[in-house]
Amino acid sequence: MKAVRLHRYEERPVVEGVGEPEARRPYDVIVRVGGAGLCRTDLHIIEGQWAAKSNVALPYIMGHENAGWIHAVGPAVEHVRAGDAVILHPLATCGFCRACRAGDDVHCEASAFPGIDSDGGMADLVRTSARSVVKLTPGIEPAAVAALADAGLTAYHAVKKAVPLLYPGSTCVVMGAGGLGHIGIQCLRAMTATRIVVLDPNEEALTLTADWGADEMVLVDGKHVDRVLELTDGKGAEVVLDFVGERGAERDSWAMTHRAGSDFVIGYGGTVDIPTIDVISTERNVVGNLVGSYNDLVELMALNAAGRVTMLTQTYPLDAVNDAMDDLDAGRLRGRGILVPTTAAS
Repeated sequence: MKAVRLHRYEERPVVEGVGEPEARRPYDVIVRVGGAGLCRTDLHIIEGQWAAKSNVALPYIMGHENAGWIHAVGPAVEHVRAGDAVILHPLATCGFCRACRAGDDVHCEASAFPGIDSDGGMADLVRTSARSVVKLTPGIEPAAVAALADAGLTAYHAVKKAVPLLYPGSTCVVMGAGGLGHIGIQCLRAMTATRIVVLDPNEEALTLTADWGADEMVLVDGKHVDRVLELTDGKGAEVVLDFVGERGAERDSWAMTHRAGSDFVIGYGGTVDIPTIDVISTERNVVGNLVGSYNDLVELMALNAAGRVTMLTQTYPLDAVNDAMDDLDAGRLRGRGILVPTTAAS
């Protein structure tokens, strides 16, 4: 089969032929990939930012946002069968540890993360666990929703955590209207009555946000923090969702946070540097966010099926992975890039 494999850090991956994965263990599931999302994390992986955390052996297959059709299953799998359209929770979890039994499978003690620490889904086929597959509503194509498996799930998870803080009359700032931000805005509108203020350095991206539910749009131009403070009577927002996390966004997000408010760090790449006296004197919180749980993904897909949360996507053939990465890196990509193998057909 064809697969996108990373051989060395600081070098782009290559598309090459590799052997097909097999369902060797009782709960293994092999999925024929219909779409694999391209994420800024993939660029960070190539840069080597995940090398010490993932300890993945190179070369390996990239791709952690995957959806497709069941191709083969292990002997203990009964709830899905060949041909079923599915989206994959990004983690393959054990099901037995305390975190899994509590529904907090994101913190499973024995999980694998295909596309991060093991072979992923930028390929014709990907292996995962029976615990990771969520059936798609009939009529939904895998390529249309693949990026909800991580980008959408991460945005939903952060918004769900913030919901108790976003009472009617509150303000939520969304830093970044890109691949994660555009989903976060829709989740906020579907789940809260808060005022949504969106910031982005791209005017074209900002104009799209009104249709997603934004109430105010602020261009990132060096004066944006002051404008947000003006919109909030100098107090800042009860919640800031920072979907950028680098290039100064991490500094600005903290500066726009209300006393006793919460700065949710979702994007990454930069450094949060805050004097401790500022934390204790205002009782502000910095909240870390990883991908959501299996149940979060089920809930997000229900919003998608109801038309409340949709994806802005641009598709590329698998062979064009580096063109897609160039578009993402240069800011030409609106929404999420989706790689579609030539074998993707239901």
